[in-house]
Amino acid sequence: MLADGRGIILTVREFHLLAVLASRPEQVVSREEIYDLVWGGAMPNHDRSVDVYVSKLRHKLETALPHWSFIQTHIGFGYCFSPRPLNP
Repeated sequence: MLADGRGIILTVREFHLLAVLASRPEQVVSREEIYDLVWGGAMPNHDRSVDVYVSKLRHKLETALPHWSFIQTHIGFGYCFSPRPLNP
């Protein structure tokens, strides 16, 4: 994947996670729905896989484009793909 001409290496799961979030820009997607679409099936109780992968994906995106924010956390609801420049 390229971001601003720079290569970003994503795992298959990270790529699917990005695809799910980016296909619904500015919409909050629940952790349960993300798990179902990316991992397949119902999310086990107390599973933190979605949070871990969002953190990894966020780090890769923000390392490639350091003055941008891409994924917002909505505590108790899920995640939202909302790319925007960070304030100076």
